[in-house]
Amino acid sequence: MNEHIVKSYGDELAHLTAEVTRMGGLAESQVNDAIAAVTKRDTTLAQAIVGRDERLDTLDTEIERAAIRLIALRQPMANDLRRTVGAMKIASNLERCGDLAKNIAKRTLILAENDPATALTRSIGRMGRLVAGRLKDVIDAYSHADIDRAVAVWLRDEEVDEHYNALFRELLTYMMGDPRTITAGAHLLFIAKNLERIGDHATNIAEIVHFQITGEEIVSQRPKLDSLKPQ
Repeated sequence: MNEHIVKSYGDELAHLTAEVTRMGGLAESQVNDAIAAVTKRDTTLAQAIVGRDERLDTLDTEIERAAIRLIALRQPMANDLRRTVGAMKIASNLERCGDLAKNIAKRTLILAENDPATALTRSIGRMGRLVAGRLKDVIDAYSHADIDRAVAVWLRDEEVDEHYNALFRELLTYMMGDPRTITAGAHLLFIAKNLERIGDHATNIAEIVHFQITGEEIVSQRPKLDSLKPQ
């Protein structure tokens, strides 16, 4: 094969990876800003998040087109094919993270007009920081092809679920104790659910990274925390 063609092919794969990494950085920023907006009731930041979401949609479309073009023209095989398909799948998960961050921002705009419920907002902040940390770790795992970091994210999937369940119970107790807080509490419940779903997308990306590097699934089912504790 012509050396120039080989170099061009390699450049295309590297560019695809770089674009997904760049999209990951934007998604991470959206999620972090959404958490900051809801915890601080920052309506200016919330409006900016909503306005920036289109960038992620555009990148997702561009990455999908580039990957399809690469498959059609280069016919990649084995690891190269996994990298190409993985880029599309990861971009799709990142786009959904952006949508969820936008939804949090929209609810923040509504919450700003209601009871601030500061105690529960702090709980949202703790859960948000956990989710944002997992998203950052899995993006780093992808950009550095770090299988150990990807598996570490995957193994911590249950932590987010535990935070969500605890926050769900806390919010229900709060709303039952004072019916005037039901509207704000309902929005916080939806925000907590959006954060849990972002955590699920981080776990999805971890599975994609693992398959991209090894060509094998991690396992058929995600582990529960109890199964990871020493016996």
